[in-house]
Amino acid sequence: MTAIDHGAGVAIGTQASYRVCRFSGLRIEANAEQLIKYNAVAAVLFLALGGLMGLLVALTRWPAIQLLPAEWFYLVLTGHGANVLLFWIIFFEIAVLYFASAVILGSRLAAPKVAWLGFVLMVIGAVMANYAVLRGDSSVMFTSYPPMQASQWFYLSLILFAVGALIAVFVFFGTLVVAKAENTYDSSVPLVTFGAITAGIIAVFTLASGAIILVPTWLWSLGLISNIDTLMYKVVWWGMGHSSQQINVSAHVAIWYAIAAMVVGAKPLSEKVSRTAFFMYILFLQLASAHHILAEPGMSSTWKIVNTSYMMYLAVLGSLIHGLTVPGAIEAAQRRNGFTRGAFEWLTKAPWGNPAFAGMFLSLVMFGFIGGISGVVLGTEQLNVLMHNTIYVPGHFHGTVVAGTTLAFMAMTYLVVPLIFQRDIVWPGLARWQPFVFGIGAGGISLFMMGAGTLGVARRHWDISLTDAAHAFEYPAAAYLMMGLNGIFAILAALGGVMFIVIVVASILAGPRLDKVGATLTFPLHDRSRESVAEYGSHGTVKLPGTIILVGIFFACFVLYYFVNWKYLSELWLFR
Repeated sequence: MTAIDHGAGVAIGTQASYRVCRFSGLRIEANAEQLIKYNAVAAVLFLALGGLMGLLVALTRWPAIQLLPAEWFYLVLTGHGANVLLFWIIFFEIAVLYFASAVILGSRLAAPKVAWLGFVLMVIGAVMANYAVLRGDSSVMFTSYPPMQASQWFYLSLILFAVGALIAVFVFFGTLVVAKAENTYDSSVPLVTFGAITAGIIAVFTLASGAIILVPTWLWSLGLISNIDTLMYKVVWWGMGHSSQQINVSAHVAIWYAIAAMVVGAKPLSEKVSRTAFFMYILFLQLASAHHILAEPGMSSTWKIVNTSYMMYLAVLGSLIHGLTVPGAIEAAQRRNGFTRGAFEWLTKAPWGNPAFAGMFLSLVMFGFIGGISGVVLGTEQLNVLMHNTIYVPGHFHGTVVAGTTLAFMAMTYLVVPLIFQRDIVWPGLARWQPFVFGIGAGGISLFMMGAGTLGVARRHWDISLTDAAHAFEYPAAAYLMMGLNGIFAILAALGGVMFIVIVVASILAGPRLDKVGATLTFPLHDRSRESVAEYGSHGTVKLPGTIILVGIFFACFVLYYFVNWKYLSELWLFR
């Protein structure tokens, strides 16, 4: 089938096979569809493996159970970090990039053979990394700080994975060029695609940082380099380690906009404001990496003060803007749909029974209230000294990466399965509960880890009781309670994860086919023909009282929690 220019109706000579989704109207090219499928499936498989490892870690950190011995704990913790923070998320993000370019723009995928090469390298790298970890000589945890040294295969696996991901990102950019050249869209790219572009740009910086530090570290493991400077390693590594989470933020915010548009018909309150917020991610979000090295004596006080007193606020401003515009767009859409009574009918009558919407909105709330607020606390130098290297830090990024990113990606999967795999979701009753089970579990993990962190529980030590320590030390009883509750909520999150994987796999393999005449979606997309003529939007934001109230509550919680931490810090000054 010949690709057609949507804007001018001119036939383009490039041969590509397309189908048109009758539910969304999207024009889907065959190569893009296949690559989205394979990347999404790989993502879910590594989520299953990483989630199992995460449950084992939580049950070991639970003092009453302490499941694994020390050697196995650090081995499993290393695998957990690699599988969920890298492999699950980046495989899914590549699927998102292809969806946001080829599918949303109705374009053919640029260089599909090169894209398959990237996918194969990513799979080889991910499998090799798990092999290196499971054979027992690479238990260096996610950060892999020197002088700890892993097997050469561990570093090589991450390099191969990064190269494959970088190839996929360049294919994404190439697809944008193809779409522009073949006029498959009018005017500027849609906001969701713009968010994906933001993620792609940050990905190039992130993967380059990884290459800069992992290549010499690999040579060090081979004995070709005698030494790796530890401070230099940390500075460059966190250019990859934390910036990779900024790819996640850009991607899952784009997914928020996409799901809101597809499920309730939400339109951005202001395209310019939302695009500016995404652009701020490119300029400033990497500055948040600083909070991981504020305790390093090798960094100057000037650098620390600048990053924590000025730059940190630029780093979070983009997310604060999205925290207003996304719920505002949903409220505006719901009011157009007729839900206009009071301040919150738009929210109470939202499609909470649709797991795509429920997962998206829970992701939005928990990313802001848990991950966002705690991130600013960690980004403040004086408070960071209290929290650094306590379990508060993984508590924070479980709020961003698990409750925020992973839940958003799960929500998007409930749309990817029908639209790309052309299979309906099986067991809709179970699917309706899944985002809540996983979301509550992930939120609890984050909150109780942070609670234990404020009581000083170490980030990396496997035994909270410090049984074999030369000098006895006892945490407060509340710390044991927090870690026990963390274990309980980890079981709940694992249950939600199992529900997700079972539903998705069963839907892909045995879900009702949607390519048959008369087939309907269990969770339908928004029907724009039912919208009312009432105007809501950037010029009518005063008609969005619910969003204004929610944002007010958020800022009140933000201020309260921030100054509670300062009060906690001031009490320590008495012991100078």
